[in-house]
Amino acid sequence: METIAFRMNLNRGQAEEYKRRHDEIWPELATVLKQAGVSDYSIWLDEETHHLFAVLKRNDDHTMEGLPKNEVVRRWWDFMADVMETTPDNSPVEVPLTKMFHLP
Repeated sequence: METIAFRMNLNRGQAEEYKRRHDEIWPELATVLKQAGVSDYSIWLDEETHHLFAVLKRNDDHTMEGLPKNEVVRRWWDFMADVMETTPDNSPVEVPLTKMFHLP
């Protein structure tokens, strides 16, 4: 199992809405993520910078690379595009983060 982290950018004034939408995450989206090998996924907000910090675990045989082609994922991106920074196809702008320390 591998742990990865990345940063996204929340639009100012959208923290409450972002949290509300994730509190009501679509069951079919959760299923798609789990089927792709994703588990223990959390997203944290830095309220000063509006950066979203995401951490997840994925199986060694994960299929995350196929998620951008999944219809449910595409609908979720469209649904979230008004509250966060996105690319032209509405996928979130993601900045991979480098692990600098881990205390097991």
